[in-house]
Amino acid sequence: MEKTVAIPLRRGPLEEARIIAVLAFDGVSPFHLSVPLLVFGEDRRDLGVPRFQLRVCSTQAGPVRSLMGMQVNASHGLRGLQNADIIIVPSWRDTQEPPSREILEALQRAYRHGATIVGLCLGAFVLAEAGLLDGRNATTHWNWAVVFRERFPHVRLDEEVLYVDEGRLLTSAGTAAGLDCCLHLLRRICGAEAANRVARRLVIAPHRSGGQAQFIEKPMPTSPTGHRLGTVLDWASAHLGESHSIDSLAQHAAMSRRTFTRHFQKYTGSSVHQWLLQQRLSAATRLLEGGTQSVEVIATAVGFGSVVALRQQFVRTYGVSPQAYRRQFQASATEPMASRRSRTR
Repeated sequence: MEKTVAIPLRRGPLEEARIIAVLAFDGVSPFHLSVPLLVFGEDRRDLGVPRFQLRVCSTQAGPVRSLMGMQVNASHGLRGLQNADIIIVPSWRDTQEPPSREILEALQRAYRHGATIVGLCLGAFVLAEAGLLDGRNATTHWNWAVVFRERFPHVRLDEEVLYVDEGRLLTSAGTAAGLDCCLHLLRRICGAEAANRVARRLVIAPHRSGGQAQFIEKPMPTSPTGHRLGTVLDWASAHLGESHSIDSLAQHAAMSRRTFTRHFQKYTGSSVHQWLLQQRLSAATRLLEGGTQSVEVIATAVGFGSVVALRQQFVRTYGVSPQAYRRQFQASATEPMASRRSRTR
């Protein structure tokens, strides 16, 4: 399975505009189309987010009729996808209607050339039809999970998560989960703090990712068992520097190993090992972005034990070393905003 990687900076520093192309089509849902435009289309340089070059693309440039009868003006045809860093398919109009050959070939070509492709909600059907999801993990709207599995048996579908990140291929569940996925993508580009500031501006909660495939954790239920498990996970998150195992956490939750493992998988959607790894990586990114501690101190503080272990997991998950990650995001944070703005105009 392809690991999550940082999106390549193919046109220079972080502050330079990435090209994000959003695919519009006749019958597109205005809400689904608006989600990536809302997250990436506004100027939020005051929040430390670079200005993106946003394109709305369709099979032909010009008016596109939405599901609700409104017209959307597509600024580009499919040629607008060619040199995009990120292409977002915000949904699809009919699960029984395959996209046109020209759309599928444009997506395949863009992926071969290094673009990151995102399928929000029923947009996962488009990515799967293009063959991009074969042998990979994916999600889509739960209501069409049975149809998806029948159509695409070679895709590993998990309809219980909000989104799935497979590196250069991302898919999300329906409707509002598209916001979670786009915020996660923004987090990959700009770091956790900038993405959290955008989430606050949008008055939505930033979601924490879990597992190596970046599966979102589910909220803990209000049952007594769920409350105990949630308390244990809160405690483990606050004590990542300590050694944890299934047995020690089960004991802390006053459960048997078997019961604890079953409830943990059910409530978080990941194994104990995957959850701990992602919590430690997330804590490490926050410390690297905003602190001055050495990588050695951070590795110990979040429970990796050694710089080598932290570096191996960091490179495997994000595609860069901890030192490179710190240089990238701290340089962006400390550079005067006026200077950054002058270079993004």
